[in-house]
Amino acid sequence: MAQKPSIPKGTRDFSPEEMAGRNYIFETIRGVFRLYGYQNIETPAMEYLSTLMGKYGEEGDRLLFKILNSGDFLKQVNTEDVEQKNLGKVTWAVSEKGLRYDLTVPFARYVVQHRNEIAFPFKRYQIQPVWRADRPQKGRYREFYQCDVDVIGSGSLLSEVELIRMIDDIFKKLNIDVVIRLNNRKILTGIAKIINAPEKLTDITTAIDKIDKIGVEKVYDELRQKRLPEETINMLEPIINLGGDNQKRLNCLKEIIGITSDGSQGIDELQTIIDLTKQVAIKAEVKIDQALARGLNYYTGAIIEVQAKNINIGSLCGGGRYDNLTGIFGLSDVSGVGVSFGADRIYDVLKELDRFPDHYQDATQVMLVNFGEKESAFALKIMEKLQAAGISAELYPDAVKMKKQMQYAHKKSIRYVMLIGEDEIKTGLITLKNMETGEQVKNGLPELVKLIKIQ
Repeated sequence: MAQKPSIPKGTRDFSPEEMAGRNYIFETIRGVFRLYGYQNIETPAMEYLSTLMGKYGEEGDRLLFKILNSGDFLKQVNTEDVEQKNLGKVTWAVSEKGLRYDLTVPFARYVVQHRNEIAFPFKRYQIQPVWRADRPQKGRYREFYQCDVDVIGSGSLLSEVELIRMIDDIFKKLNIDVVIRLNNRKILTGIAKIINAPEKLTDITTAIDKIDKIGVEKVYDELRQKRLPEETINMLEPIINLGGDNQKRLNCLKEIIGITSDGSQGIDELQTIIDLTKQVAIKAEVKIDQALARGLNYYTGAIIEVQAKNINIGSLCGGGRYDNLTGIFGLSDVSGVGVSFGADRIYDVLKELDRFPDHYQDATQVMLVNFGEKESAFALKIMEKLQAAGISAELYPDAVKMKKQMQYAHKKSIRYVMLIGEDEIKTGLITLKNMETGEQVKNGLPELVKLIKIQ
């Protein structure tokens, strides 16, 4: 008996209906990206591990999918490393490439590699899949699409404001109510200094980044496991739990960490962003969250995360500023900022909230019924005219019973059916049936084309 086919956990097949929804999301996001003057690029699915490793922190490195070298991939392996279970050295010996973890690091590599071909500031967008060897669960997959938008080559905070506007525009068009949470890496650095634990910055940010997932108490437990003294954790607690509106939080942070140079600069940057967003119409709630970390080592300034209201599914969009990510590839002092939209989670939210628009999955608008050889030959000409008018149309391939053809149109959610028999050929008046209402009209093709386009 043949084994039942399957796919790896954390990956998915997509049906035509699902692809219609995904394409609706991609087209909405892409439209806003273009509206703001961003250009499209693509990078390979695989990169050298030397490009990827060390950019996402220790946890990120563990989640990288490694690709075995071609041919005899064991030839470079030292048997002593295998016996001593020195997995790091064994990995480098058998694998020199990996699947990309995100689109930002490959983008930084692209900028350095093509620096003489692009104009700075460079505004790019990229919609491609990424891979993470994570534990699959609701809203978290091993293969998923990211929709990235970045501007690199400018340190202006106007770029952060533009990203906030784009986020707001996209989620307004998608009809999803969201909260845009903001923080600054310099504020986190200031917090680490004020509690006398600057060397523990990575441990602190990695832990507090999990507050929404595991809760505050478990975050404190994780910090204890990282050997942070109880006194230090007690100093951190009131900062994490700081409440009030944005201005109150900024004022409190200024009192607590304003004496540190990093903290003061981070507060000033956040204040500028908040003040500038008040100059434009932002529908979404913009909220300062001093505990927001996002756990990636390359952030140096603003940190941005977007969550849907009234639904617990994690981040729908996130990113931040990285002042010298290109420096690791040989191009220093180039600042960039960007965000990434998680298309898969956005799809899940739209599905759960039933927010997809009507007829978003219309692949075919009109199906022409096949009554036989003579009628189908005439219908081909009609179909050609419909398609020339920009109406998606198909002719049922076989002259089978009407019931079967109608069932096909119903299953595909085709809105209109055209019936072209001998009478229609003689008179030139074609019968059009609305599959939703059951209403039928009979008219010339130009009039029917107008009717279909109006609706």
